Amino acid sequence: MNATAKTSNLRPLRRTLTALVLPLGLLAASAHAVEPLRFGLNWLPQAEMCGFYQAQATGLYDKAGLAVELVPGGPDRNIPLQVATGELQMGMGSSFTTLNMVQQGIPARTVAAFLQKDPQTLVAHADQGAETLEDLKGRPIMIAKFSQAEFWQFLKQRYDFSDSQLRPYAYSSVPFLADPKAVQQGYITEDAYLLGKELEKPPVSILLADYGYENYATTAFATQAYLDEHHDAVARFVDASRKGWSDCATGDYAPAMQAILAANPEHGEELFHFKMKQLRERGMIDSGDAATYGPGAMSGARWQGFFETMSAAGVYRSDLDYQQAYTLEFANPAAAVAKQEP
Repeated sequence: MNATAKTSNLRPLRRTLTALVLPLGLLAASAHAVEPLRFGLNWLPQAEMCGFYQAQATGLYDKAGLAVELVPGGPDRNIPLQVATGELQMGMGSSFTTLNMVQQGIPARTVAAFLQKDPQTLVAHADQGAETLEDLKGRPIMIAKFSQAEFWQFLKQRYDFSDSQLRPYAYSSVPFLADPKAVQQGYITEDAYLLGKELEKPPVSILLADYGYENYATTAFATQAYLDEHHDAVARFVDASRKGWSDCATGDYAPAMQAILAANPEHGEELFHFKMKQLRERGMIDSGDAATYGPGAMSGARWQGFFETMSAAGVYRSDLDYQQAYTLEFANPAAAVAKQEP
C-alpha cells in the first residue's frame, strides 16, 4: 500500500482541492508564508536540470511562496543521506534512490520524475558492427562500479549480458578513443558532442531507455516525514517545477541556461544547446507518462515493472514493498492517481 491508500477520510479531499487549485497559476501562493526549501542536485548544474533552474529564474518558486535553494551536488555529496538527515529538504535522484532508501529502512518517496527516459547509453565506435544493444552482447564494455549495481543488472537480467564483459571505466575518454573496438557507458546528452569531436565519424549511442530500461531520471524525492509535515510546500514545489520543465520541453529555456552557466561556467553554451536538442528531439521530458499527464508524471505500472526486473536481478529483496518508494499524488492529476495505482 502507498501513502494515498493510507490517508484519512479528510486527506483525499484536501489533496483533490490542492490538485484543482495549484495549477491555476499558483493563485493561492500569497496566502502562504514564504517557506525555505533546500533542493539537492545530484551533480554540478547542467542542462539535465533545466526545469528546476527555469522555475527559479522565472520566479515560479517565488510565486509559489517558496524560497528554493538549488544546492549543487558533486562526487563528495551523498544526496539521499543529506535528505535523510534533514540537511536538505528534498533531492534529485532516480527510481533507484528511494528504492534503495526503503530497502535500507529509510522511509522516503519519489514525488515526480522529470526525465521520462534515463540518458544512460552504451557507446561504441562507428563501423564496428555495433548498431543495436544485441550487437554488444559478449563484447568487453567499460562500466563504472556504481553502474554495475544499476543498469548493468538490467542488461544481465533482460539481455543476458555477462560479468565477463566488464572492464574498468576510467572516467576518461582516452581509453575509448584509443581503441576502435572499445565500448563504454555514456549519456545520450553528451556522447556525440564530447566524443564525436575526436572521431572521424560520430559514435554510436545506444539509449537503454529505448530497450526497456524504465528507470525514472531527474526525480524529486523527500522523506516521508517531510512529506507529512510539509505536504502543501511539496505540492507547490512540484507544480512550479512542472511549469519550468514544460518551458524546457517546448518553450524558451534561456533563463535556465543563463542561470546554469552562471553557476557552472565550464558547462558551456554550445554544450547546453546540444543537450537541450537531445532532450527535446528524443522526447525525454514529455514522452511516456508525461505525454498524458504533463512533465513530472509517473505510473504505478512502470514502478512495478522496474522493481520486478531489478528484484529478479537480485538488486532488491523480492518481498520489498516497492510502493513505499513513490507516490503519484503530487505529480499526477487526482483522477489519474486513482486510475494508475496498482
